[in-house]
Amino acid sequence: MIFGLLLKMPLFLYPKAIQATTNDADFYHAFVQWIRSAGAGSAALFSLLSFVLMYIQALIINYFINSFRMISKPTYLPAMTYLLITTLLPEWNFLSSPLMATTLVLWALVILFRLYNVQVARGAIFNMGLLLGLGSCFYFPVAAFLLSFLLGMMILKPFRVNEIILFLLGALTPYYFYGTYLFLTNQLSFSKFLPRVWVNVPVVQSNVWLAVSTVLLAIPFLVGGFYVQSHLHKMLIQVRKNWSILLFYLVLAFFVPFINTHSSFSNWVLIAAPFACFHAAAYFYLPKKWIANFLFFLTTGFIIYLEYGTSLWH
Repeated sequence: MIFGLLLKMPLFLYPKAIQATTNDADFYHAFVQWIRSAGAGSAALFSLLSFVLMYIQALIINYFINSFRMISKPTYLPAMTYLLITTLLPEWNFLSSPLMATTLVLWALVILFRLYNVQVARGAIFNMGLLLGLGSCFYFPVAAFLLSFLLGMMILKPFRVNEIILFLLGALTPYYFYGTYLFLTNQLSFSKFLPRVWVNVPVVQSNVWLAVSTVLLAIPFLVGGFYVQSHLHKMLIQVRKNWSILLFYLVLAFFVPFINTHSSFSNWVLIAAPFACFHAAAYFYLPKKWIANFLFFLTTGFIIYLEYGTSLWH
């Protein structure tokens, strides 16, 4: 908590009033409008909600890494690395629809990992689909993760058509109730109910700070991936499958921002969770701890300079 507050302090020093965009789904538009009705304190409330969401996400990541023994010993490194790497880009810290949807996706991921060797898991499968459906109601491109979770179910469990149908029904449930609400309020129309979908290349401004942040994201990820690969033979079959699902999640999250995109890095926050897992492996498995310490303080120092030595956070 203390580490997170120190890293995220600019959230509270320079709060921003959030504006919903065409990239956001209807639930997020309604949520932002509701928060903005708070008046003068809405900017601070947005910052507080953003920090709470990131802290919850860090705890969820730490939970499934330790509970499913994806690293050989219990550690808080996954939570630490998640808070660390999400601070490398200012857009990842402020409240956004992808940030809200990430919480639901990670919750669904925990449910997915629990399916291994479970014979009857209809309730869990429906809930997993429901969480992804709710996430897409805030940020519609999250619906693409249905593919990732379907593949994960096939990896962890024997293929059953009825479970796949149940999973898809769970994903459609929020839209059923939303459509019912629109019908009862005489607002139902295809243009309002069906989300708009388009594919485009994100247009973002590059600078030297972005280049350094990318390097600090990429190097520990590659190191962590190397050590995970070298330790796979020591891991249980379930753990190997979990790492495979996490890697596929990362690949899919990289392409999600190309759906309904706009010129902001906030759409890329979905890749932060799998990156944090591989970063944690890098910190954990590095044989010379002074290298891990140097990497940590280098990243932290760069973040502090970004926050207080540049105008990116203002």
